[in-house]
Formats: sequence, structure tokens, C-alpha cells
Amino acid sequence: MAVLLPRLKKQDMATKKEKKQIEEEIVHEEQTSNVEVEKDPLAEVQSALEDEKNKFLRLFADFENYKKRTAKERIELFKTASQEVMVALLPVLDDFERALAELDENDAQLAGIRLIHNKLDDTLKQQGLSKMEIAPKAVFDAEIHEAITQLPATDEHPKGTIIDVVGAGYKLGDLIIRYPKVVVAQ
Repeated sequence: MAVLLPRLKKQDMATKKEKKQIEEEIVHEEQTSNVEVEKDPLAEVQSALEDEKNKFLRLFADFENYKKRTAKERIELFKTASQEVMVALLPVLDDFERALAELDENDAQLAGIRLIHNKLDDTLKQQGLSKMEIAPKAVFDAEIHEAITQLPATDEHPKGTIIDVVGAGYKLGDLIIRYPKVVVAQ
């Protein structure tokens, strides 16, 4: 028994040390949890602030994009607002050109018709209307030409080139409002 007593005392001391360590760890954990609780509201506020900043920046960017888009749409509207009127006046312009081509140079009325035609043409140009010029033997492009007839290709007019322009094409700014009608070599 004498041998067992020191062992029991050693075990008892070891358990006391372990108990003390466990108690110290518990106290330390409680202290750190209290510190975490104190830090937690600050972290929450900072997180909320960051979220609000992000929302504000996104909203501001959306508003800036809206302003740019509406300004661009307004400019385009002003550019093309007269499109319907221009399209309605194109047949009148065509009739003037046909009349000028048919009248005799010695006709007394030719000068008056030319004057009216030039005035109408200048007014339409001031509003942004321009006639599409097509070079002789130009290559046919389906995006900007309207083929109304195809003729067999010759040495003078190879395949895919424009032989003749039957109807003039017009642009209003950069927008094609009437495609030129052409005869294409095939």
C-alpha cells in the first residue's frame, strides 16, 4: 500500500493540473468569445456599409448608362424624324429628274423646272438626304443594292458587277432609306 499511495498522489496532482488547464482553456475561450462578440457588431456594420456602397455604385452606373442611352436615342430620333417625309418626297424628286431628262434643251420652261428641282434638291440635302453614287462596273453588294434584273455576263461586265442603275438610292444620314435598283451581270 505504501507504493500505491505515492502513485495516487501523483495521479491526483496530474488530474489537478489537467483540471486547472481545462479551466484555464475554458476561461480563455470565454474571453475570446466575448472579444468576438464585441468585434462582431463592427464587422456586421462594415459588411452592411460595403453592401450599401456596392448597391450605390451599381445604381449610379445604371443611371449613367440610362442617360447615355437616352441621349443617343434622342440624337437618332432627331436624325431620322424626317424619314417618312423624305421617303414621301423621293418619287417627286424622281419625277423631276425624269422630266429634266425628257425636256428639250431649247424648251423655255426648262430653266424654271431646273430652278425648282435644284431648290428641292438643296433643301433635302440640308435635311441630311444624300443620293447614293454607284461607280460604273461596281461590284454588286446585296446589303446596299437591290437587284431587279440579271443579264448574262460579258467581257465588258464580268459576273457580279453592276451593269446599269435603274433607280437611284438615297441615304438619310447613315441610314439607307431607299436602296438603288440595279441590273447585275450573272
